[in-house]
Amino acid sequence: MTGHAIRTTQAPAGSTKKRGRLADGREILYFDECDHAVHADDKRSLDSASTSSVMRRDNVLGEWVTIASHRQDRTHLPIEAECPLCPSTPDHQTEIPSADYDVVVFENRFPAFSTPSAPTDGGSPSEESSERLFEHRPGSGRCEVICFTSQHSLSFSQLPPSRVQTVLNAWIDRSVELTTLPNVEQVFCFENRGEETGVTLSHPHGQIYAYPFVTPRTQRMLENARGYQRTTSRNLFADLLEAEIECGDRIVIRGRHWTAFVPFAARWPLEVHLYPNRQMAVLSDLSADEQEEFSSIYPALLRRMEGAFGFPLPYIAAWHQAPTHVDRELPYLHLQITSIRRAPGKLKYLAGSEAAMGAFINDVLPEEAARLLREARA
Repeated sequence: MTGHAIRTTQAPAGSTKKRGRLADGREILYFDECDHAVHADDKRSLDSASTSSVMRRDNVLGEWVTIASHRQDRTHLPIEAECPLCPSTPDHQTEIPSADYDVVVFENRFPAFSTPSAPTDGGSPSEESSERLFEHRPGSGRCEVICFTSQHSLSFSQLPPSRVQTVLNAWIDRSVELTTLPNVEQVFCFENRGEETGVTLSHPHGQIYAYPFVTPRTQRMLENARGYQRTTSRNLFADLLEAEIECGDRIVIRGRHWTAFVPFAARWPLEVHLYPNRQMAVLSDLSADEQEEFSSIYPALLRRMEGAFGFPLPYIAAWHQAPTHVDRELPYLHLQITSIRRAPGKLKYLAGSEAAMGAFINDVLPEEAARLLREARA
C-alpha cells in the first residue's frame, strides 16, 4: 500500500488486526493468527476509488431498490491464475498485496453502497405528487469482501476450527465497527457459494454489507416477532427453537450451545437454521464457549449439507442480526443456510409463483431433508 503504513489495532481475542490502504485508497484489514505476520504494500497503479449508487423507493411494496450500474464491470469468473483474491505474486498483483494471509477484509472495488465523497441531495419528496412517487437517495453505506483463506481451492467446510474462529472474529469486529458509521441501519454478513448462486469469484470468500436501511426481510421478521410478543409476552424465535427441539423431527445437530434444524415451513430444498441455544441480538454477544463450539459445529453442518446429494453444493449462508438502532430486544441471532440443490443434478429455480408472487413451493419435505442431513457423512 504505497504511502500507507500498516498499523496493528485491537481485534477480538485470538487474532491480531492490522489496518492498511490499497493503492486507490480503499481500506484493507488483515486478521492474523500470529502476531509477527508481515504484509506488503500495494504496488499497483490505481486511480482513486470513486463509485456511487442511488436508492429508489418502490412505493407499491414500500422497499428501497439500489441502482449500482458500475457493478456491471466487476470481474467475472476469472481463471485461478488471474484470481483477484489470491495472494499477490511478482507476476500477478491482486487485491491482497501480501504473499500469504489468514483472513482478509477489504472494501469492495465494486460496491452496492459506498461512503459519499461529498454531501448529496437526500432526495426527500416535495409537494409535487410525481416527486413523492419518485423518491431517491444516495446509496450511502459500505460493502466489504472477506476472504476466508489464501488457498483458492478450499471451501468453508474444509477450514479447521482455528480458522473458523478467525473468520468469526472478523465478522464480530466488522459488525461492531460498521454500526458506528453514519446512516448504517443494519450489518449483514453472508457467503454465496457456487456459480449457481451467482458468484463471480470462486475463491472462498464472503461479503459484509452495511445497509442504510433495515432490509425488507428483517422488517417483516420483526413485525411478526412484535405481534407475537404483544400477544404472548414471549419471544417468537426462542419459542420456535424450543418447539423444534421438543418435536425433534427436523433437528440436524444439537450441541451444548448451538442447535441446527430444518424449519417447519422451509422454502428451499435444503434449508437449515443454526441458532445459539440462548437468545442474543448480535454476533458480539457470543461467549467464548459459544464461539468455540460454532467453530466446529458449523463446518460439520456444511459437510452434511454437501454430502446430502453427493454433488457440489451451491448455498447462501446469511447471518441474521439485530438492526443498529431499532427493536434490539426482539431479534434472535441465527445463521440461515439455504441451497437450491433439490436432487442430484437438479436445481430449484425461482419460477412464476416465487419470483412474481413471493409464494414459495418446496419440492422436498422438510422432515425428509432433515433425515438426509442427519444421515449424511460429516
